[in-house]
Amino acid sequence: QLHKKFDEENGANSAPQVQTKTTMTSNENNKNNGTTASNTTQPPSLFCSIGSPETSLSNETVQQKVNEFLSALGPRRDVLILPPDFTRFHSQAGMITRFVSEYYNFTKPENPTTSTANTAAAAASSSPSPPASVPKLQIIPALGTHAPMTHSQIDLMFGKELASKTNDPDVENPFVVHNWRDDVVTIGYAPATMVSEATYGMVHEPWPAQLNKLVWERRKDNHDASSSDLPPLVLSIGQVVPHEVMGMANFNKNLFVGVGGVEAINLSHFIGAVHGMEKLMGRGQNPLRSILNYASETFLQTNLDLWYILTVMGTNDKTGEVEIKGLYIGRDEECYNLACDLSLKVNFNLLEKSPKKMVVYLNEEYHSTWLGNKSIYRTRMAIDDGGELVVLAPSVEMFGEDGHIDELIRKVGYVGTPKIMEEMGKDEDL
Repeated sequence: QLHKKFDEENGANSAPQVQTKTTMTSNENNKNNGTTASNTTQPPSLFCSIGSPETSLSNETVQQKVNEFLSALGPRRDVLILPPDFTRFHSQAGMITRFVSEYYNFTKPENPTTSTANTAAAAASSSPSPPASVPKLQIIPALGTHAPMTHSQIDLMFGKELASKTNDPDVENPFVVHNWRDDVVTIGYAPATMVSEATYGMVHEPWPAQLNKLVWERRKDNHDASSSDLPPLVLSIGQVVPHEVMGMANFNKNLFVGVGGVEAINLSHFIGAVHGMEKLMGRGQNPLRSILNYASETFLQTNLDLWYILTVMGTNDKTGEVEIKGLYIGRDEECYNLACDLSLKVNFNLLEKSPKKMVVYLNEEYHSTWLGNKSIYRTRMAIDDGGELVVLAPSVEMFGEDGHIDELIRKVGYVGTPKIMEEMGKDEDL
């Protein structure tokens, strides 16, 4: 929610300016170059760019595009998928993860009719057939500081076939729980000057780029160069949507925060809080994102065969149902920028006047104030000064998603930025 004065106060050019690009699949690109898709040919860095406020992508279309993309990549022996957790249930990342799993024959199709249709479509477009061999496939939900997913949540989000493998004694559980305190490695640092700029000089220390060890193990120099297969494939899947800390969610946030470590997550959240939510929300380009982009370009793009599959979700004006408005597949910032451009158009409500009172209902996804505070983030730029916010939160039962954070919140409380900054000078733990 944004008041119309957002544009007046921040300037018409404050939103990220992105250049739209005509979508070209790898097959079309290969035809132009006189080559064929194989395990020696990489797809273009922007493989798929489909979306507009009027677009409504069907599940079948999404699956077909994912299949075409995976075919263009060639066969793999090792596939690591990084989807969001249950707090992004509506992102359709669970469905896309299932499509990837089905493509590699790791799980049986949950909708045989759809699978048959897509196989026929792939054959019609001369796309290679799905691989005969089944690669090693692991899934690490990008929990960040959130609680691990339950079996029922995995079932609802990723489907029964994948969920059944979590308790099958005959197969290794493909789902790995990310532990942001113990399972990480620091792969490098963003300069202290970037951190200082983002925090107005309050913090002058480098930002540590941290990743789950299993992700970093997939770097190219760990791969057997004599093998005919390409290096391990890392797929980051998720939704681009306005975010209170990063400006826009997903892209490299899915790695450095979703499967990042204590120091990186704490400092990035602190940078976002100090920089100011009003200066971040809805801006794909901002000082904090620049820090992550630096780390991404310096460490990830050169070391990992990493690709992003990003969705933009919006509400159908006629039915009121949430639907896929955009699908972007690529390996660098371009696909993220295009998704941001569409999200700005479909995920913001510009109001003619500021409401004196707003009511927010939090569904069962929100079981902590750590998550439920989105009721404040998403309305505070719209509500009138001195206005009233009422939050209905029947499922909230804790403060922090993490036990230690929960203790700190109970100890200090929600008392506003000046008081928190004062307490930080007294409490080393805080």
